[in-house]
Amino acid sequence: MSNVKPILFAALLCAVFQIPTRAAEPEVVWLSSLDLSPVVQGWGKAQADKAVTGKPMAVAGHSYEHGVGTHANSLVRMELHGGAASFSAWVGVDDNAGNAAAAIRFKIIGDGKTLWQSEVMRLGQAAQKVELALKGIQTLLLVADAAGNGIDFDHADWAEAKLLVTGAKPEITSLPPEPAVRLTPRPSGSVRINGARIFGVRPRHPLIYSIPATGDHPMVFGVEGLPTGLSVDPASGQITGQIEQPGDYQVTFTVSNSFGLVRRGFKIACGDTLALTPHMGWNSWYVWEGHVTDKSMREAADAMVASGMKDHGYQYVNLDDCWAVKPGANDPSLGGAPRDAQGRINSNARFPDMKALTDYIHARGLKAGIYTSPGPLTCAGHEGAFGHEEADARRFAEWGFDFLKYDWCSYGNKAKGNTVPEFRKPYDLMGAILRRQDRDLILNLCQYGMGDVWNWGKDSGGHSWRTAGDLGGSFGGIPAALFRDGFDVYTQKELYKHGGPGGWNDPDYLLLGFLSNWQGGTAPTPLTPNEQYSHVSLWCLVAAPLIFSGDITRLDDFTAGLLNNDEVIEVDQDPLGKPGRRLAAADQTEVWAKDMEDGSKVVGLFNRGEMACPVTVKWSDLGITGNQLVRDLWRQQDFKVPYGNTFSTNVARHGVALVRLRPTRRGLIGE
Repeated sequence: MSNVKPILFAALLCAVFQIPTRAAEPEVVWLSSLDLSPVVQGWGKAQADKAVTGKPMAVAGHSYEHGVGTHANSLVRMELHGGAASFSAWVGVDDNAGNAAAAIRFKIIGDGKTLWQSEVMRLGQAAQKVELALKGIQTLLLVADAAGNGIDFDHADWAEAKLLVTGAKPEITSLPPEPAVRLTPRPSGSVRINGARIFGVRPRHPLIYSIPATGDHPMVFGVEGLPTGLSVDPASGQITGQIEQPGDYQVTFTVSNSFGLVRRGFKIACGDTLALTPHMGWNSWYVWEGHVTDKSMREAADAMVASGMKDHGYQYVNLDDCWAVKPGANDPSLGGAPRDAQGRINSNARFPDMKALTDYIHARGLKAGIYTSPGPLTCAGHEGAFGHEEADARRFAEWGFDFLKYDWCSYGNKAKGNTVPEFRKPYDLMGAILRRQDRDLILNLCQYGMGDVWNWGKDSGGHSWRTAGDLGGSFGGIPAALFRDGFDVYTQKELYKHGGPGGWNDPDYLLLGFLSNWQGGTAPTPLTPNEQYSHVSLWCLVAAPLIFSGDITRLDDFTAGLLNNDEVIEVDQDPLGKPGRRLAAADQTEVWAKDMEDGSKVVGLFNRGEMACPVTVKWSDLGITGNQLVRDLWRQQDFKVPYGNTFSTNVARHGVALVRLRPTRRGLIGE
């Protein structure tokens, strides 16, 4: 007790005479000492004081005792509580990555601003030192992204990562909650005619087209000016028949219910060009993959009608891989003779009657698609078309299919080198064969962008061509692939210069709702709600096919809103068919725009960053002047005042604002 009075007296002197006290010594807080469970990454789990593989941490042969091992794309989000003075680390690709394909860009963001960014770092490159003052920073983000080439082998080390802390200890936190909010208004009882305004068919080929319309039932459908050879079912709106003479036939759809009658113009273009707008439909692969059956395909067709997708313009019900016999299979439902005595391809026991299946789909006013490979085997090891191309195409037409996905797969073992003529060869062959059939089959070239397919895909007879790898190649990698294969590949390859009526850039399917988790079950898409809005918005801006590949039988309200927004679909199905492009980029924000047939502009304001921020479009970038009416397409609402020169809005993390601009003379709403 003898020391108490001197201590109190010293404290009193400091208070009275304002003598400064010595500041507390900063505490070293190792990043690896914090709870790492909230860390988000593309593969595996974040490891304390180890590489992501669980092995000792090392970069370019130099070992590190402390640090955190992650895997691109990864995000460490820390709340600093105002107490962190500085951060330091050595960053690099861990030696355990073991493959030269590893490429990582490290980035540190403080309160929404990029504080530091590395060059693209690769395997074997010496670690790079980073030291940052953090005074005043509340939220710190440590990002390791895949540098645009996929996440494979991207083992990222934050070696010797530490903070100097003078106040409350930092904590790693989860991403802020992001509720799945449906923005799309629900259809009213009044009639609205939806979908494309033009459709292509060849002379003397069967035509199937269902007038897409929403509103209270019952409805009565009609077509004014319908050409000879076609008829319309007034109860279902299904148009069938065939046209003998080529030409453009301008018709008018009429649909009525208890609210009244609505008319809408439509063009039937009878000639050589199909796919005058991007295809819309569903594909089995990313939900059923190798488990697909005749039953699941019929259920998908029923669901396309029951869910209302058909009423918004979706047409194709497409069967992917695993319908043919699998040579050498032990499973009797997959095995058997791949071909009959005449060399015609057989379906396996899971598909007992292909003609009955297409009849079932057609009876619902929809179209049927099928899959094969130009190689001896498909990607999943089932019978392919190599050496039997003519017979298989004839078989598909006889069965009644309307769409063929032609997947490169094992043809790589037959091609004589990686040259454009070799890439083209199987597609030139199948394109010519399909043109000789007595029914229209849309041809989708699935060969992952090899040989810059967009330069020659249409000449080969393709109506769409994949521009990159599988968007869902790995379940956890879907978010990274969305931005890499969607945004980055499209911009780097200037794909807006390609694609249009008759042939479209295809960045793969819409991965929404419930998807295969590649472990025998399904799981909700790993895309956040905002990423899903970005996904659909970008696909529509670039005029990509809208092929949904989630579980169509389990459409929740949010996913239905994403798929069935008619004002958003109208962007994709615009008759001008001019793909949009990126106009501007700044840090992590991007502005994309698409010209529409009526002269309006559709603009996507994207935020690829990790925190909400404003995104602005300038009229000068769009090549327009004067006041513009701005409409929010997801909410289907006009902004209350016209804008001149610029439009800006706050956009959430990985989110988008999708707007349509129309000029107004006097700045009056409603003109």
